[in-house]
Amino acid sequence: MESSLPMHRENAEARPRIGLIGGGSMGTLFGRHLAEIADVTILESNEAVRAGLESAGLRVNDGEPRKVRIAQRARELFSSDVLFLFVKAVDTLRALRPFAGELNPTTAIVSLQNGVGNEDAIKTALGGAVPVILGVTTESAETIAPGAVRSSEQGMTLIGSAGASAATAAAVATLLSKSRLRAAVVYDIKPHLWGKLVANAAVNALSAILDCTAGEILREPNAARLAESLAEEAAAVAAALKIALPFANPWQYVTEVISVGAESKSSMAFDLELGNKSEIDHLNGAVVALGRRAGVATPFNEAVVRLMKSLEALHARKGALTI
Repeated sequence: MESSLPMHRENAEARPRIGLIGGGSMGTLFGRHLAEIADVTILESNEAVRAGLESAGLRVNDGEPRKVRIAQRARELFSSDVLFLFVKAVDTLRALRPFAGELNPTTAIVSLQNGVGNEDAIKTALGGAVPVILGVTTESAETIAPGAVRSSEQGMTLIGSAGASAATAAAVATLLSKSRLRAAVVYDIKPHLWGKLVANAAVNALSAILDCTAGEILREPNAARLAESLAEEAAAVAAALKIALPFANPWQYVTEVISVGAESKSSMAFDLELGNKSEIDHLNGAVVALGRRAGVATPFNEAVVRLMKSLEALHARKGALTI
């Protein structure tokens, strides 16, 4: 039996109201699919991206573009039945603080973000009782222009409750499935979040530091060995925390993940190029911090964190000098 979303209005036949915070590549992909079956509103803070979304609508590959509502202020999403987070983990608190005390208590907050600290950030911003759903997705999207992405649309999204009822988690999975995005609910999402962290820790920062695609990391023996060491350290921390990863061989899993997006740079590489704050503290930094807590040495991850922070500082100084 299908579960239905809590609807915050009298007409039970009305389309669900879906809010998305962040109109980048993943926000565009999920927003375009969800707009087939729901009323979608996207909150986007970047003026240039917002203008592109408003003028062209949302388009995936060669499909027809679809117009959705584009918001400038958080209050335009207060009536959402479900709120999806498509901002970087470093921006979660800032993005959600305007929603504190304004959302219906039954509004589900769905995070498919990188890292393992998003539940804490969401509940810090909105309160411990908020119905949170965490997930991982193998959907990928490459931005061609604001509101237009290229995607294989062959990925899978796994979600699990972090405070939401089982019925609400099932309803969100049904919502995604009806919008032609493959989705399923798992009883314990934590192993899958850590599995994604292992892959992100191995690839994302190296792609930025070396200014290369994920596939080039595999093809360069020294880079591949370093990536393998990063993955092994992350897996060792997970084991010390008694988290059963959804794979037996961390490096084999990483190579499988890389094969899906071999010709793409990581989002961290683009953050570095654009001078944006990266997610290093939420990826390799989280491995280091949790490793210390568990008594597991993580020298490779610590070195990568220091390299990324050095690069960010150097880029910031160069940017300041050119103004």
